[in-house]
Amino acid sequence: MPSVSPVPPSSRGSVVAALRTAGCVFAEDEAELILATARTPAEAAAMVERRAAGLPLEVVVGWAEFRGLRITVDPGVFVPRRRTEFLVEQALARAPGAGVVVDLCCGSGAVGAALAAGLGSVELHAADIDPVAVRCARGNIAAAGGHVHQGDLFEALPVDLRGRVGILAANVPYVPSDEIGLLPPEARTHEPLVALDGGVDGLDVLRRVAAEAPRWLASGGCVLVETSRQQTPTALEAFERNGLTAHLAVSDELYAHVVIGVAP
Repeated sequence: MPSVSPVPPSSRGSVVAALRTAGCVFAEDEAELILATARTPAEAAAMVERRAAGLPLEVVVGWAEFRGLRITVDPGVFVPRRRTEFLVEQALARAPGAGVVVDLCCGSGAVGAALAAGLGSVELHAADIDPVAVRCARGNIAAAGGHVHQGDLFEALPVDLRGRVGILAANVPYVPSDEIGLLPPEARTHEPLVALDGGVDGLDVLRRVAAEAPRWLASGGCVLVETSRQQTPTALEAFERNGLTAHLAVSDELYAHVVIGVAP
């Protein structure tokens, strides 16, 4: 964590007040993060202005913490959520010896970076259809020696990965199209629609992943996706219909629901 900027204590109160007025529920915590990241009072003021205008905090400060890692978050890239840490935990528990990992719909690359950190030496590949996300992810998984590919789901991946993947993490979009407008403004306005919109019932992309995953997984390899509670029965059925042994993992604390499919 960078050293705290030389901002007078009196200014801290004004930062909190400005954030609270803008509707930030955790104004005190956000103020501390902004003041710890900004290098000058002027930069802190600019960050407060951007946050008050509705930009996600992670975009304002330029990074998000994810499983203890500092993940760069560029403007226009999906912000990694804390609940997705549960998906990573489940992957590491299911396949602690995985040698090949794929982070599909990778966004910032946070999931791939966290999996590589947890596994140690690993062949890591990530892919996203959005070129902005691809550029961001390349920086975040560079330390792990990972490769980032641009394209539509499995079409982006090298064909020699087929039958070799031990962990396929696919944090697919799963918000139903007609519920996009119900999302918080910072998500629906500042994050890419392609990372949010999962089609009529929210499971269009998940079904595509379930259909293709068996061709890419090694024997005993697993594919993991995040869904909502209401979607889990349909998601489990999609995995089973494609020959995967399906499991559901739930974290009440994080309100996270992860569907896991294991290859024969």
